[in-house]
Formats: sequence, structure tokens, C-alpha cells
Amino acid sequence: MPINFHDQRNRMTYTTRTADASWLSLLQEYVDVSGKEIVDIGCGGGIYTRALANSGAAHVTGVDFSDEMLKGAARHCENLSNVTLQQGNAYNSGLPDHTFDIVLERALIHHLQDLDSCFQEAKRILKNNGVFIIQDRTPEDCLLPGDEHNMRGYFFEKYPELIGMERSRRHEAHEVQRSLDSNGFMIVRTVQLWETRCVHQNLATLNKDLAQRTGRSILHELTDHELGELIVFINSKLKNSTTPIIEKDSWTLWIAVPK
Repeated sequence: MPINFHDQRNRMTYTTRTADASWLSLLQEYVDVSGKEIVDIGCGGGIYTRALANSGAAHVTGVDFSDEMLKGAARHCENLSNVTLQQGNAYNSGLPDHTFDIVLERALIHHLQDLDSCFQEAKRILKNNGVFIIQDRTPEDCLLPGDEHNMRGYFFEKYPELIGMERSRRHEAHEVQRSLDSNGFMIVRTVQLWETRCVHQNLATLNKDLAQRTGRSILHELTDHELGELIVFINSKLKNSTTPIIEKDSWTLWIAVPK
């Protein structure tokens, strides 16, 4: 079943992390955020809204369709005078035409079926000389083998029945590229990124984190018993790993501009 972003219990699940410094560093290699008007579509709990606001952006507008997510984002971004939050969605943001220097859509498009409508809306609110940044996982990103950094790979090694489900909710790279091109964007760079998700001091802290992921990842498909078995499986794979355990996720970034 899909994650319920409107559930009050999930309000803070996307605010407990901070954006990793490597993400900000990579972004700044390709896009200067200083003094820019930025919109974070699908901002969730405001993790990346906050990061951008603290990195020199003139103003960041966080948009999410879930009132509960926005309540979490408000808490995460409190006391930031250069942040505004509003309800809207990727197809209808409610924002004015050609207003933003940068449109960010991170971890959003795998929740959407209609990429064309999403990208048309991004084009509408982006300035003619603006930059559109999409960050998401392709099926190839998700299904890389597990290792001491890539916990996700072990999910599918233990429960291969999850592979089809993961493929069905992810867009292939060529789908994203086709939709960007047909909706008036030119891709200027495609970047592969291993983004640090979390640094776990030991196996016990990793286990605690994994046990709390039901409701907010592919793991919500597992029963409590299955999740417990997965944790035991991952522990067996990592028994000789050094600590801390640095968990990373593989992402694809598409950086595009209006044609």
C-alpha cells in the first residue's frame, strides 16, 4: 500500500534527518544557489528547503500536497525568514509564472505517473534562464547489490519479490529524458550521486533506524516479522564491517534548462 503522507503519525518522519554536506557540495558544483529564488516541489518535511535556505538562497518556497508534511516542515524551518511554505502539488503548484531561478524536485517523481504534466508545471514557474533540478532513483539505482554502504541492495537480496514493486514505481532514465525534451527542456548534465543517508555508530543504531522505516520506504510492504528477519540478514552481512557504518543511496540528478 502507498505511504500515507496525510497521516499525522508520519508528520515528522521526513524531518529527522539533515541534508548531507556532500549533497550541497555537489549541487553547488553545477548550480549557484546564492541569492536565488528557489522552489522545492514536494518538500516533505523541509529537509532540503532548510538546507537551501541556509546556503545563501535569497528565498526558498517549499510546496507539498500534504498538510501534515507541511506542519513538519514548518517546525523544521522555524526561525528561517527566507522560507515560505504552501500547499500545492507537482501538477498545480499555485505559484506565479516565471518566478523562480531554480526549481528542485527531489525524491518526487517516483510518486507520480504523469511526468509530462509535472514538467510542464515546472517550466511554467521557472524563469526563462532558470535551472530545473530533478533528483530521483532509477530502477538501476535502486537495484545495485548490497554492501557495507548500500543497505537497500540487501532488501532485495533478502526479499526478491520486492524487486517488481520497486521497478513499477520508478521511472527509467530514458523516460525522464524523453519527457524533459518533449516539454521544452534541454538536459545540460546528468550526474550520478552516492548521497550519505545516515551515519550509524554501530549495528545497534542501524537496527533501530531500520526498524523505524516502515511507513516511509519500500519496507512498509513487510510485516513486522519480515522486517525483523531482514535486520538479522543485514547484520549477518555486516558482521565484519568497521564502524561507524556510513549508509548511502544511489541517485540520478538531471540538470536541465529551458530550450
